[in-house]
This record gives sequence, structure tokens and C-alpha cells, in this order.
Amino acid sequence: MEKFVFFGGKGGVGKTTVASAYGVKCAEAGLRTLVVSTDPAHSTSDVFDQAFTDDPEPVEGRDGLWAMEIDPDEEVEDHLQEIRRTMADQVSAAIVNEIDRQIELAHRTPGAYEAALFDRFVAVMRDSDEYDRIVFDTSPTGGTLRLLALPDFLGEWIGRLIDKRAGSIDLFEKAAIGDREARKRARDDPIIARLRERKERFEFAAETLREQAAFFLVMNPDELSIRETERAIGTLREYGLTVRGLVVNRLTPEPDPDEAGRGARYLRERCATERERLAAIRGTFSPPVVATIETRVEEVRGDLVDEVAAELDIEVVPEVRA
Repeated sequence: MEKFVFFGGKGGVGKTTVASAYGVKCAEAGLRTLVVSTDPAHSTSDVFDQAFTDDPEPVEGRDGLWAMEIDPDEEVEDHLQEIRRTMADQVSAAIVNEIDRQIELAHRTPGAYEAALFDRFVAVMRDSDEYDRIVFDTSPTGGTLRLLALPDFLGEWIGRLIDKRAGSIDLFEKAAIGDREARKRARDDPIIARLRERKERFEFAAETLREQAAFFLVMNPDELSIRETERAIGTLREYGLTVRGLVVNRLTPEPDPDEAGRGARYLRERCATERERLAAIRGTFSPPVVATIETRVEEVRGDLVDEVAAELDIEVVPEVRA
């Protein structure tokens, strides 16, 4: 199994439960494991009955397991403040106020959330030497797919920006300062240096996601979840990412044979419908079903997390690379 394992899916299907349970499974196998929540509706704290921050903290009562919850709003603010500081060092004081205004507008634009979260996401992957396995509990499908699309989309876009900036220096500055000085200016240009740093970060992320990451989708046995899972598999394939397996969560427990009455009839009909859908999932989707998990009466926490972990047919042994 790769070092980085992602659990995604439609909102409300139980990604946090499954990701946390897999983290427990890895830690029980002796792997130093970090569970990272990138979902704005953090539930990791509820699963382990412990408050977490955006720094890794040991999970109480779980040897070898750490958890953290990334705050998207805080990441957006930190991201934009870093941009503000960088730009203020590279432009004249006369336009600093205009930059501040543009940055405030950028705070509210589509994509600010994904860009900020992506930086933190990459930082976690880069600073992961002390862990054997990192498990990502991702945001609902749409946000996750936009996040995973950033390395290819923005990496290519930044490459074009670098070319345009270098061309600008060549065309407009060498006439005034001389050809040799223009080439030196291009090498030392802080904007080009910053863009190259960003491009390298995206290239690192793209390579890591394709070569060191495994993706699992969590779904429920209902039509909306099935359709969204099908779309997600196709989109991830377009990004060159393969879904390793499917976790079908919240299956209805079947009543005992001697149970009768309206409630028992409802449960049997519900179970029959879900069995048909589960058979369709197994026969239609290319990724295998690696777990079928029944709905619990109570919220999954404490010992129930261990029960779910035991039901996950997902390997934990780290991949050995030549």
C-alpha cells in the first residue's frame, strides 16, 4: 500500500468514519499513522472524542496514531497574507494599497479555498518523514476533485506565466540596460523565482499523487451516491488517478427471521433493494468493493471504530520500492 491514502465521496456518506477506522487499522499494525481531515465539516474529533487542531496531535488511547484537522478559512487567510507579504517586497509602495484591495477581492473568489488548502496539503506530504502512513479524510467529492486537478491545471498555467515574464524582461528591459544585464535580471527576477517555486510544488504534488497515493471512494447504497461515485471515478481517471476500491457504507441490518410487523417488513424490503444495488455496484464498477459496512445504532466512536476497522479489506503493509 502507498504511503498516502485518500478517502473521498459524496458529503455525508461516512468518509470520516472510514478514514479514521483505516487509520486505527494501520496503527494497530504497527505503522506510525497520521489522519488528516481536509473536510470543512470536521468529524474526526467526534470519532475519537478528542479536540484536534491543524497540527498533528497524538490520539488518546491509540498508540502510533496522530490526527489533525485543517481549518480551510484559516488556511485561506494565511495564504493571502503570504501573497501580500511577497508582493509588497517586490513592487513599489505606490501600488501596495491596490494590491491589498485586489487580495481582499481574491479572498472571495472561487478557487481561493482550493489554492490555500492545496498549499497545506502539499506541506503535509512533504513533511511526512516521521510517519509510515498518512490518511486523508477529504472534503465532499466536488471540492476534492477541484483540489486534485490543481497540479496539472495550475502547473501548466504557471509555466506560461514564467515564459511571459521572461519574455517581458527580454523585450522591454534589455533595450534600456543592455542584453547581458537583461539576462542577469531574468535569472535574479524575484517574480520568476516565486513562480518557479510554485511550479516545483505543483510538480511534486502531481508526481506524489500518481506514484505514492491510493484513492478509495466511500458510498452509500442509494442512487445519488452511486451516480456521484461513477462520475468521480471517471474524473479521477482523467487526471491519471486510479480508484483502488469502493467502501459501501450504511447498509441496513437485516431483521431476525422470527421478527414480524411493519418495521420488520420495511427492513426486509430495504435490505432487498440494497442487495440489488450492491450487486449492481459489484458488476458495473471496475474498482472492487473492499468493504460493506452496516449502519450502527449509535454514532461510530470508541470500540465501534475498531469494529469498522476490522471490516475494511484494505491492506496496510507499506509498499516496498526497489
